[in-house]
Amino acid sequence: MKLSGKRVIILIENLYNEFEFWYPYYRLKEAGAEVVSVGNESAEYTSKAGLPAKADTVAKNLNMTDFDGIIIPGGYAPDIMRRYPEMVKLVRDANDMGKVIAAICHAGWMLVSADIIRGRTVTSYFSIKDDLVNAGGNWVDKEVVVDGHLVTSRTPDDLPAFMRAIIGVLGGGDRS
Repeated sequence: MKLSGKRVIILIENLYNEFEFWYPYYRLKEAGAEVVSVGNESAEYTSKAGLPAKADTVAKNLNMTDFDGIIIPGGYAPDIMRRYPEMVKLVRDANDMGKVIAAICHAGWMLVSADIIRGRTVTSYFSIKDDLVNAGGNWVDKEVVVDGHLVTSRTPDDLPAFMRAIIGVLGGGDRS
């Protein structure tokens, strides 16, 4: 399997977008990665549509050195995640270590809070474009953007391209 031996964090918080959490979760498992869902304090979370998800562990118990990447689903969850320094630290540490960071939809808010997009080309849901631009990002309207180890996408419609890019970068593929 292409991602055998890879360990990936997927962040979870209330009001997550169920497509942007579950599609990457199962797609990464299908590709052979170990996927660890990570919350803040609670063990259970609820999506925007009421779908439950459980965290395997909490952010304060983890160190990014033990993982190959981190996925941040959208919905309104990133606005809650960014309030917890331990969650933001995982994203910042992943960036500092050159690990894969993938953010879709409103997940760009976590990239802003981690202060990791200055000078980078990114995309997101259109309503947070100004936040990303004001944080120093070069925002473009594309289904997926790969800038080094940073992979960003706009909406659930972009999930197939988003996951192809994540799997490619995690598997040692193109980082352009």
